[in-house]
Amino acid sequence: MIAETTRALDALQYIPPDLPRDEWVKAAMSAQAAGIQFDDFDEWSSTASNYSASGARSLWESIKPDRGIGAGTLFRMAAEHGWRMDKPQQRASSAPAVSTPAPAPKSQQKPAIAPESLWNRCEPAAAEHPYIIAKRGIREGLRIVGADDTATISGERIAGWLVVPAVSLAGELRTMQLIPPPEVAAKLKAAGKSTKLNLPGASFADGLFVVGDLAQRGYIVEGIGQAWACWQATGCAAVVCFGAGRMATVAELLRNRYPALRLVIVPDSGKEQQAEAIARKVRGEWVEMPDDKPANYDANDYAAEHGAEALAELLSRTKQPAMRYRVLTASDLMDTPPLRWLVRGVLPANGLASIYGASASGKTFLALDMCAAVADGVQWFGCRVSAAPVVYAALEGEHGFRQRVKAWQEHQGRDLPPALRFVMQPFDLRKGSNVADLADAVIASGGGGGLLVIDTLNRAAGGADENSSADMGQLIEAAKTLQSQLGGMLLLVHHSGKDASKGMRGHSSLHAALDAAIEVSRNDDRREWRIAKSKDDGDSATYPFRLVVVEIGMDEHGDPITSCAVMPDDAKGEIRRVLPPKSGNQRIAWDVLGEVLRKAGDVRPKDAPVSLPTGRPVVTLDDALAAIRDRLACDAKRKQERAQQALTGLQAKGLVRVEGSYVWVV
Repeated sequence: MIAETTRALDALQYIPPDLPRDEWVKAAMSAQAAGIQFDDFDEWSSTASNYSASGARSLWESIKPDRGIGAGTLFRMAAEHGWRMDKPQQRASSAPAVSTPAPAPKSQQKPAIAPESLWNRCEPAAAEHPYIIAKRGIREGLRIVGADDTATISGERIAGWLVVPAVSLAGELRTMQLIPPPEVAAKLKAAGKSTKLNLPGASFADGLFVVGDLAQRGYIVEGIGQAWACWQATGCAAVVCFGAGRMATVAELLRNRYPALRLVIVPDSGKEQQAEAIARKVRGEWVEMPDDKPANYDANDYAAEHGAEALAELLSRTKQPAMRYRVLTASDLMDTPPLRWLVRGVLPANGLASIYGASASGKTFLALDMCAAVADGVQWFGCRVSAAPVVYAALEGEHGFRQRVKAWQEHQGRDLPPALRFVMQPFDLRKGSNVADLADAVIASGGGGGLLVIDTLNRAAGGADENSSADMGQLIEAAKTLQSQLGGMLLLVHHSGKDASKGMRGHSSLHAALDAAIEVSRNDDRREWRIAKSKDDGDSATYPFRLVVVEIGMDEHGDPITSCAVMPDDAKGEIRRVLPPKSGNQRIAWDVLGEVLRKAGDVRPKDAPVSLPTGRPVVTLDDALAAIRDRLACDAKRKQERAQQALTGLQAKGLVRVEGSYVWVV
């Protein structure tokens, strides 16, 4: 699926956007059918002389499925402008391949403004240009449109704008990108217009822009700002491809021209899957921005926030497409990146999970509360949370669910986070069209790569027999298909069986297929949730909670309307059945803490937190980390990081408490 979409993006770049409206509409419909996202279609459309941001958006959202135009139409249109479906694969070679520029698209034959004409009358860029200063860039290779130039693009006069040329590897000018000073960009953004303009009627084709010298390594990035940041951080060349939709095209051009060059794809946050697919195709690598960053956060943003040295460290942590078998040394094993979490120790950032329990156990209230925490990026039951967009498909009782939302807001005294959104229509996992439509809706809302909740699995099962291995297998496969199309985590709200001790209702293959599971139980008014399955050996942690009755209005008879909201239950006498970790760095940290706490005795420091129980041994956070660090068997440079991760894991499980500068066992 990803590889096919990458090929479609490549094909789209060969079609001139200055098409008659009916042909432009046809291109949009076929692009959507091929899996292309709106941002890439809009970026391509923006090079047309009659481009309208609102017009492109309206067209895209008006397209309905099954209109009789498929992806084949896109490839046919691209072929008419020089694109070839059967591009040969590059053979491994130690000698440089001969670069053959792609045939010039028809859109280059009569551009509204001739690239050479505009380029020749531009002035050399000055280091004092506001955009160069804002992005901490350099002026080499760039020009500025003269102050007296009267040229306009999309109704905007471009005098004083920075000009980034798109040239072939043979040095032939194809087109150019024009960037306004920051104050002009702010006005354009406020007006809903693009803040970077491409030359109308001129195609990028095989154009790109290189910062630095292509030698041993080349970073492939979307824009000039990211290229500057990567080059300054590493001293290695960075190649501007002018948009995510052209990354595959530029990567292939570089691989064909430089067979031995180490190519590293540096995508904006949220585009990791596309980067992985490109890297796989060109035998390259890719890096990822931190998982707690918003969509479109890029290398330049990271350098501005953390500095060039930190960016160099981030860029050194490249990923390679997985081979079928990978042989690891012990050092490799210890250096593998840690599992990414939405809710630390409870819910991974990617995969398939379930929250289940008996009727009236409070599982839906709990699921809603967790979704609000994820959408807001705030702690949940003491567990660290990474912010992510959330879509909640509430398939049971629209009116009752609306009351639960209102109760949450009344109890919290604020609205639900904007990043939490809802789907209320019926949904059937066993219908491929339903799965595709829901995936499209979630992605269009900005929820791709986040958390999707389906409440409940039974309502989404379309009458399937949950006890049948065949039917459950079909549901699991459909759920995995939906998750793969969206990325991120798919959470199924489900019921427990008649015998709650045996776990979830239905065939056992569901539990086996899950990456995580949360069990919700109730004993009279006491409720608790526990980690029933986890990738981090945390399946013994238990968290008590209670449902608080919230009055949300009055009915027509004047009687109060109530619902409930979740509140952690910290009442005395509750037992948290938490077992110590069995192995790994957390086990080492747990044993080390026991030793240092026994040596510390029960002397209470003068500046100890008021929440420290009387007589409870306590040590400083620095002493705890130092002791743990000394026991870890890993690279010396990673010991501090691993020690912090281990201690954080113990805290997430409720085994220890870290407050201020002190640590103690709960």
